[in-house]
Amino acid sequence: MNRRKFLKATALGSASLGFAPATIRAFASSPPSDTIRAAVMGVNSRGGGLAESFLKQHNVSVRYICDVDSRAVRQVSRNVGKMQDEKVEGLVDFRRALEDPDVDALVVAAPDHWHAPATILALEAGKHVYVEKPCGHNPREGELLVAAQARYGGVVQMGTQQRSGPATIEAIQRIHEGAIGRAYFARTWYANTRKSIGRGKTADIPRWLDYELWQGPAPRTPYRNNVVHYNWHWFWRWGTGEVCNNGTHEIDVARWALGVDFPTRVNSSGGRYHYDDDWEFYDTQDVSYDFEEGKTITWEGRSCNGFPVHDRGRGALVHGTDGTILIDRNGYVMYDQENAVVKEVKEKNLEATMDTTGGGGQTDRHMANFLDAIRDGRPLHSPIDEGHKSVLLCHLANIAQDIGQALHCNPENGRIDGNPEAMQRWSREYEPGWEPSV
Repeated sequence: MNRRKFLKATALGSASLGFAPATIRAFASSPPSDTIRAAVMGVNSRGGGLAESFLKQHNVSVRYICDVDSRAVRQVSRNVGKMQDEKVEGLVDFRRALEDPDVDALVVAAPDHWHAPATILALEAGKHVYVEKPCGHNPREGELLVAAQARYGGVVQMGTQQRSGPATIEAIQRIHEGAIGRAYFARTWYANTRKSIGRGKTADIPRWLDYELWQGPAPRTPYRNNVVHYNWHWFWRWGTGEVCNNGTHEIDVARWALGVDFPTRVNSSGGRYHYDDDWEFYDTQDVSYDFEEGKTITWEGRSCNGFPVHDRGRGALVHGTDGTILIDRNGYVMYDQENAVVKEVKEKNLEATMDTTGGGGQTDRHMANFLDAIRDGRPLHSPIDEGHKSVLLCHLANIAQDIGQALHCNPENGRIDGNPEAMQRWSREYEPGWEPSV
């Protein structure tokens, strides 16, 4: 069932149950028990951790576990069943969960090409959404998400969980208060030692996989044996490369620290250097972003050489006129202009620095913030309009690298000026009938 048929069937099915369309799309107040019920989509890795973080919160339940991998559905449904009293139902197709009026929220942790389409469908169905980063597969999808949230209402939190880390929040507050003077330059990085994905071959679709639904909005292509489940990150058809996969986190912290939105210029250099295989993105990438406020952010990505920077596999250095602050998921260290340590704060309930598949302290707090926004209208730590700005920087890095040119951007909205070739990459080709729209 494609998107259009699904929406039509949802409207007809809901009418037969006695629900008016306005009722379906309305974001009703919480029930008397104040219980928030969720469906979790994409639980093979990160989604399982998100389900556990969700269930650590007060007055919640997971109604549906959804995944195109029937093995993951069974396993995570069993795990969730042990953590709550309510029955959990396993589904292959998450869209069935959106038909349930008792579901308040959708948690999206499927592959990147599903993030925006699933979020838009959920908003249209009257659900709140917690969507993993990157919020969209391309820049246009980020714009559509911001428009969808404005049109349908509802709470949309992006999964840049470091925004909910107390030590990171404190570090950013100190920067904004002038603890290092005027902050003007942020250096960010990510270094890992990934292995080759080899050369894949066309193969039979595994019995446990609904490959048609896994592809969803992406144009159809034969199943290959080195894509599902994780390696899709490195293919343009479904993934967004390392800069969106992991760079989003540190670039988001840097943008937050410097107080900047959209860049004026983006440049990228690098390539696929380490292995000769099917990986389509870049294992080595050096990106710079200039902003009209007289500020710059850089990101260094090394997917296949994990040599640390400042003894850390990932992090952000924020430089100012009176000092520097080093921020990572473990906390922050503040230095004066003579490089002496002024203050050091450790994060409590540490989250895995490099392994982001599971939950942890920051993810738990980020999920709690999402639920507080639903219940009480509290400000989100990572609302979709802010998440879009950070993810757009990552997409611009890939576009600049792909065409081999520096990009000049409109500082009002981040769109690329005077480069039709680059703007052709602003959106993507969709499987007919699956084009997201608002």
